[in-house]
Amino acid sequence: MTEAATACRAALEAALAGAPLAATISTLSGASEAVADAALRDFAHAHGAAALPVIAAIAEDPRARGVRRAARRALYRLSQKGVAAAPPPRRPVVARREEQPVRAWLSGIDGTGSRAVWILFDGGFGGTSLCSLILNDVVGVLEVAGGEITRKRLDTELAALRANQKLPWIEVGPPRAVAAVHAALALHRRLGTTPPAAFARWQTAFDQAPADATPPPSTPADPTLLERVAELLGLPEVASWFVDPESVQSESLELAQARESRLVVSDQIKAEREAAVIDGIVEREFTHDVRERWARRLDEMAFVFSATDRPEPAAIAAASATALRDTSRSVRGQPFAVALARRGIELAGEVAAGRLSATDVSRRP
Repeated sequence: MTEAATACRAALEAALAGAPLAATISTLSGASEAVADAALRDFAHAHGAAALPVIAAIAEDPRARGVRRAARRALYRLSQKGVAAAPPPRRPVVARREEQPVRAWLSGIDGTGSRAVWILFDGGFGGTSLCSLILNDVVGVLEVAGGEITRKRLDTELAALRANQKLPWIEVGPPRAVAAVHAALALHRRLGTTPPAAFARWQTAFDQAPADATPPPSTPADPTLLERVAELLGLPEVASWFVDPESVQSESLELAQARESRLVVSDQIKAEREAAVIDGIVEREFTHDVRERWARRLDEMAFVFSATDRPEPAAIAAASATALRDTSRSVRGQPFAVALARRGIELAGEVAAGRLSATDVSRRP
């Protein structure tokens, strides 16, 4: 055995005994490839499986460029004899953190009971996704869209939305927006219906997201606030709030014929007849469930008005909501319900005259 071969073998034995691998690699690299190959072969033959850790370390060490091929050949020879290195330990899988809502926005509510909801989810690892929904308090989730979005794109989309959104658009705490989605899902369960198929992508995220369904504080139904409902309904944000004109077509026709009648009737009698028609509509249209639905809409708009620094309409809306919920009070004569009925009759007359399309003023979602 040559001096180089003896040195290589001694270096391998030293590594097996625990000596630093760097010295062994240096000795092997200083010998010819044939000498190093023979030393590794003999070392493997002599020690078998015990030689595996040393040879495998040399085969993977970037400092052993000149002898890594020889080490791999030694490993191959051992494998042919049924002695194989254990597979490298699997790298731990970093579980992707569940999506968490981090920002949210709500629109006001239109006359059909629909509103827009945006919820931004942080999926971990720096990625964010935006879920965009249209919720309706009669049927549930109407539309679902969204996906991954960058911060820059989100800012652009928000700016465009605020510029074109007809209803108020406010940022809220995510739990409040999630609660609105949960309410829509609960409505689907009561109706025996399902959200659009696209909602499946977001189902788990909403199942695990915290929600704040705390009811708003009850505001006394101050008579002076109730009488100011015309101020509230005069705002553009609630211009679409009225009883469905389709449901009051016959009453609209009856009142129109009464106004056009040639019979001489006092103004008082005309006013009493009209009031009776309106009361009949209000009693028929504002059932218990409908009263509660409009009360929720008023509560939500009170929140929106407060969030946009408009305390007066917020107070009127909150007081009107309290009055509607008070089952000890007849809905007849309640200014809010009466105003919605009058609006519906006026629009039904416009439809009958051909000045408006029935589709345009329908309150069906």
